Amino acid sequence: MSEQSSSQVDRIREAYAFAGPSITLGGAVGTDGDAVASEAVVRLPLGSMNRHGLVAGATGTGKTVTLQVLAEQLSDSGVPVFLADVKGDLTGLATPAEGGGKVEERMSGLAQEWEAKAYPVELLNLGGHGVGNPVRATVTGFGPTLLSKVLGLNQTQESSLGLIFYWADQQGLALLDLKDLVAVIQHLISDEGRADLKGLGGIATSTAGVILRELIGLSAAGGDVFFGEPEFETADLLRTTADGAGVITLLELPGVQDRPVLFSTFLMWLLAELFQDLPEVGDPEKPTLVFVLDEAHLLFGDASDAFLDAVEQAVRLIRSKGVGVFFVTQTPTDVPDAVLAQLGNRVQHALRAHTPNDAKALKATVSTFPTSDYDLGEVLTSLRTGEAVVTVLSEEGAPTPVARTVLRAPQARIGPSEEEVVRALVAGSSLSGRYAEALDRESAHEMLAARMEAATRAAQEQEAAEARTRASREAAPGPAGGGRRGSGGGGRQDPDGGVLEQVVSSGAFRSMLRSAGTVIGREITRSVFGTRRR
Repeated sequence: MSEQSSSQVDRIREAYAFAGPSITLGGAVGTDGDAVASEAVVRLPLGSMNRHGLVAGATGTGKTVTLQVLAEQLSDSGVPVFLADVKGDLTGLATPAEGGGKVEERMSGLAQEWEAKAYPVELLNLGGHGVGNPVRATVTGFGPTLLSKVLGLNQTQESSLGLIFYWADQQGLALLDLKDLVAVIQHLISDEGRADLKGLGGIATSTAGVILRELIGLSAAGGDVFFGEPEFETADLLRTTADGAGVITLLELPGVQDRPVLFSTFLMWLLAELFQDLPEVGDPEKPTLVFVLDEAHLLFGDASDAFLDAVEQAVRLIRSKGVGVFFVTQTPTDVPDAVLAQLGNRVQHALRAHTPNDAKALKATVSTFPTSDYDLGEVLTSLRTGEAVVTVLSEEGAPTPVARTVLRAPQARIGPSEEEVVRALVAGSSLSGRYAEALDRESAHEMLAARMEAATRAAQEQEAAEARTRASREAAPGPAGGGRRGSGGGGRQDPDGGVLEQVVSSGAFRSMLRSAGTVIGREITRSVFGTRRR
């Protein structure tokens, strides 16, 4: 090892020797690219994990295995983890690794302890697509900002959708599934509902038509099963086992890969819900939860300014709730600068430079790392699978020196578990009784239909009452001279009661009042992300 390389290794060893609890990522390699310096252990302080992080690299460079290493050690430290399992590979966390071969060779070179081990895993899916318990959100809970991202609406259409939600919120109309939102839009652009929008500026019929078409398209693509009840409770992501291990929750997504924007935005909804539900804890010794947003480029692609502002604010503020957010993507340039600036922990796998755009992205990535003795432009294109360039925030909040790192091997299986193991996980889940069966209670669709029916019956009864009044007047004998008898010059009292009294006493009118009365005092308030405040 050269003197320069030895000096770099010494700096890494000192900088990554944290006093508090930490997780071990692997061992450092000197600037000459020789063997691992086992004495230079690369760690990540648990107390810095709520400062968020980025795991990036080209396809096939080992990002998924890195996530598995992080999840295992966080679980061992009593920290719950949430992971989106896009390819279905992470169910291997529930099965001990076989060891031997390359695993033994790697861990021997790192001089670090290794033990085959299975971890506590909870499996979820989106609305019933895939194995595990279904995760659902109500349309009201999801909110207009996130739903606009899913529907691909422009700013004008997003504003109109926000107006629709505002009216429904004021009326206390629960938008539980997509048919509820469709019913509200159809009501507001109908002759009966236009008066409701008069004071709000109105919505162009063409804009409403676009939103309706996108909603129907989302429903036809299977999105209807994601929205509904029972709505998922974020407290179920924060569980630990009886022996103190953090539960690793896997959101299984292989059945919704044709709707990538939907599942990436759904992850953002969960993050927004966590922000609302969790108390302020400042900077704890270890995070309350580590939340991993995989395929982050799907989240930010074609996003509106309002959506990007909301993501930035949520990431910035959720740190004080003890939640660490790790974005996983191919290049750091996939993440907006305002969000990237908040990601203090970086694990960068190999990048490709086959095209001019690749070369530009490589140069931009190198510029985001602290200066070091490594030639990062060369290192990042020559990293082998299972290697990464690492820099983290120290316990004092300062960035550590860049370390070319050979990552340790996972202690659970790499790849999916056997089918019987997965079935056993699902069968033994304590969440099945709460989320397995979908609910369909009274909501906006039924309430608006009931109002319309009640109004129609009230109008019919009023017409009938007026007809009876006219008939009784015509049948009554008038006084001599043909004039009607009066009382003090006032109008004659209706023997059957006034028309207003008849309408008010009608069953249809009382039904309509009951329906309207249910919304009093139930206006829905919303968070910074447009999601409903619980």
